[in-house]
Amino acid sequence: MPSKVILTIEDDRAIRRGIVDSLRYSGYTVLEAGEGELGLEMAVQQQYDLLLLDLVLPQRGGLEILRAVRTSRPTLPVIILTARGEENDRVEGLRAGADDYVVKPFSAKELLARVEAVLRRSPARPTDVQEVRFPTGVADFARREVRLTDGQRSELSEREVELLRYLVMNQNRAVTREELLANVWRISPDGLPTRTIDMHVARLREKLHDDLDEPRVLLTVRGKGYMFRSSQP
Repeated sequence: MPSKVILTIEDDRAIRRGIVDSLRYSGYTVLEAGEGELGLEMAVQQQYDLLLLDLVLPQRGGLEILRAVRTSRPTLPVIILTARGEENDRVEGLRAGADDYVVKPFSAKELLARVEAVLRRSPARPTDVQEVRFPTGVADFARREVRLTDGQRSELSEREVELLRYLVMNQNRAVTREELLANVWRISPDGLPTRTIDMHVARLREKLHDDLDEPRVLLTVRGKGYMFRSSQP
């Protein structure tokens, strides 16, 4: 089960360091945030398998982050970390969509057991897609090509495959350029001009024969990014 990616959002530096060290020692890859604003951004943009979430955070509360995650990723496993042991707080978190909770202080052994249990019982989630159909043809990711209904074929670069696959896996949701940089290019959003993404999208539209002036498949969402639309009106 280790090798999974776990996002930890906890403002207490000592507690967060202990959680991160324990998870990494057990073989997990760990992402971390120490406050709510960054935590919310990472929670909705990064790719990970489980969220460990403190309820009391500066800037953004844990429940707000949890609700945002449940909106965009309804099946993602979430474990609440809280120093507030009162029943009402635990119930509120569970009602908001948490899968489990751990009350501070807790041992590393208990936390790891909860993590393993939640990951075991979490429903399988699609992590890949081999091809996608659109009005003018099909994109075959295995063969790295686009086949149009008029018989034309275009080869897809490895980056184009990764970009289109990511948009398809998040279809009908606006995906920011920063999210694409983090999860397709796998670099910091500050590490590459977003113009690079725009150029890749433009090339994909040409290969899909998507209208460059009024695209119907790879849509531009003003002020946000791009979206793959799965069906036509």
